[in-house]
Amino acid sequence: MSKRNQAFSVLGIPVHVMANYPGWLLECLQQGRGTHVVTLNAEMTMQAERNSALAKVIQDAELVIPDGAGVVLYLRWLLWQKVERCPGIELAETLLQELGKQHIPAKVFFYGGAPGVAAKAAEFCQQQIPSLNVVGTNSGYHSQEEEEELREALSQLQPQVIFVGLGVPRQELWIAKHRYLCPQAIWIGVGGSFDIWSGTKNRAPAWLGNNNLEWLYRLYQEPWRWRRMLALPEFAFKAFIYHLTARRAIS
Repeated sequence: MSKRNQAFSVLGIPVHVMANYPGWLLECLQQGRGTHVVTLNAEMTMQAERNSALAKVIQDAELVIPDGAGVVLYLRWLLWQKVERCPGIELAETLLQELGKQHIPAKVFFYGGAPGVAAKAAEFCQQQIPSLNVVGTNSGYHSQEEEEELREALSQLQPQVIFVGLGVPRQELWIAKHRYLCPQAIWIGVGGSFDIWSGTKNRAPAWLGNNNLEWLYRLYQEPWRWRRMLALPEFAFKAFIYHLTARRAIS
């Protein structure tokens, strides 16, 4: 198996830089190597500073990808790394497409979102990739009894690719707690991807994403997120301070 590239620290949080994330995950899948994928952005980085449990989960994850523009710019400008942004939704889509192209009958499970959303997301992906082997879906809203039924289903089905769309940090903590149910699976926290795939919401236009402004479209769609968006200037300020401190230490 090809090894992960070096992990670089973004304000104390590791980020793995490699040329082909989907290819590496396919190798993990084919060798039955359990993997937790974290899609890191500036907001999650700031949450991890205040949430030690979340920070520990990210530290322990086998793969942390640069999902957000802030993380990418940090790696480029401060650590001089040649890195491109890898949105979690695109990583998930590419992984599914490769399963279809290579005729890999991996079992896929969708968990999260409002009632019916995961099922619609799975149906959409199945339409795009007819050979996709979706073995189950489950809403993110359920009782404790239904949670136990979900755990039993995962244990019995043993899906090999599990998408968890519960939002940060709930999805990361949930994955870390339940990985033992399917120890050989690839677990990916996909945030609001189910909403996009199900047609519940639209993704930002490509030109916004290409200019690192996808967060602005998200704020337009969900104005209530403005408090959470305060993490972006906080991240930028701490990155600036880090840069000044590092330069002084060198001089």
